[in-house]
Amino acid sequence: MTAGLIAALDTTESETALAWARAVRPYCGMVKLGLEYFLANGAAGMKLFDGTPVFLDLKLHDIPNTVAGAVRAVLDLRPAMLTLHAAGGALMIEAARTAAEQAGEARPLLLAVTVLTSLDGEALHATGVAGGARQQVLRLARLAMAAGADGLVCSPLEVAMLRDALGADPVLVVPGIRPAGSDSGGQARVMTPREASDAGADWLVVGRPITQSLNPGHAAEAIAAELAA
Repeated sequence: MTAGLIAALDTTESETALAWARAVRPYCGMVKLGLEYFLANGAAGMKLFDGTPVFLDLKLHDIPNTVAGAVRAVLDLRPAMLTLHAAGGALMIEAARTAAEQAGEARPLLLAVTVLTSLDGEALHATGVAGGARQQVLRLARLAMAAGADGLVCSPLEVAMLRDALGADPVLVVPGIRPAGSDSGGQARVMTPREASDAGADWLVVGRPITQSLNPGHAAEAIAAELAA
């Protein structure tokens, strides 16, 4: 199955984000609004995208009651997907899932972030995590799925491993996607769109290679064509 494309609209400017969204709409199944956009524009800024499937990437991480309250607070915005950190633990994920269920059929998919794509083994070791990124990703992935997450956010380098370990159930959303020849953009664990799709990713998140190009629509079209080839 070919992975879907998500355009990451990483900006604080609502008009810029809307222009990007219009340009990529024919080629992307979803857009991502992250922490910087949400803090700058709030719920009103997200409502500007009514009718467009939104991946709300807030990476919630707090005590269970607080995260559950945060999930309830965004349900009226009807995000298609919502992120939280798997490192918050099973009780936090369970609380988030219970809160999300209040939306019924409109419930967002809860995606657990395993290890940020900016971190490599050396960076993890500095924080006290032994065994490298792959071991930590698998550990957190198993915890999150058992606690009620619908899927995982992981680097493309861990997609095949997670499919082997967890099968088809997790929705795998994968940042760290860089078309051949593009800059890594500060991410340590990257892969091309076709490689990540072939490995088993469900959704690919692409930001700067699309939004910082001279023509975002053409950039998104090229990536979509690569995936479809």
